[in-house]
Amino acid sequence: MRAYTPKNDVQKKSYYTDRYWVAPQVAKSKVEDDAVFAADLKAIEDAKFKVLDSYIQVEQMVVYINPEDNVGVLEVLKNECGYTQLSELSAIDWIADRGGFEVFYQMLSMSKRKRLRVKCFIKEDQAIESVEKLFRSADWAEREMFDMFGIKVNNHPFLKRILMPDDWEGHPLRKTYPLQGDEFAAWYEVDKIFGKEARDIIGPEIRDTARVDRYDTERFARLGHEIPKGSEFDPDKEKTPLAYQEDEGVFLIEGFDEDKSQIVSDRKR
Repeated sequence: MRAYTPKNDVQKKSYYTDRYWVAPQVAKSKVEDDAVFAADLKAIEDAKFKVLDSYIQVEQMVVYINPEDNVGVLEVLKNECGYTQLSELSAIDWIADRGGFEVFYQMLSMSKRKRLRVKCFIKEDQAIESVEKLFRSADWAEREMFDMFGIKVNNHPFLKRILMPDDWEGHPLRKTYPLQGDEFAAWYEVDKIFGKEARDIIGPEIRDTARVDRYDTERFARLGHEIPKGSEFDPDKEKTPLAYQEDEGVFLIEGFDEDKSQIVSDRKR
């Protein structure tokens, strides 16, 4: 268990690093250095698709294309180059710096044992064509991209939020989205379940998921104490020993003993 650090000023400073900081890129090499990648790049160019940039990085080829060519390029890679798997697709928020998103498609060829990444840049209000008809794995990935970044995907079979509620406001993976949520997020469940008239009675939702107050009987179970919801803390009440196993235990697994536990203060341990 790690010691909890209050995050009351989390909006005023970065959490781990500056969310707008860009890490230095690792070394790049020319596509011509790898015969397999060179042939793949030639196949794209022979299909009359414009390649804006290309290079090899961390043993995989990265290809920048125009966003309107995404379906055509992925079709060439699938049918002619053996990249039969779309293992991932998502976006990177560059709104503050470039006014849009970088959309990427991570391709895998099992026969060649090669990975290839296709990238394109779209403006903040620009839509991109769905590749779901080429790769079924794109279905949920494109929905997540729409949900988390607000990127519209044309001709998707069922484009709606996949993680957040349908009536959620904002897109949580944009860098401008508050780390602890905004006013809408703080009151969402209260308004949804009890109505806005209950705000003064219940109070806002605690959005810091790392914080668990063992004496908060309104939002959390009282660890070590069996008492009704909302009861006042009584330090003289007999404590219930903390245990996370049945009485007979689990074979070859030592039961949890609260008296033997310790708080780790060194994050590198």
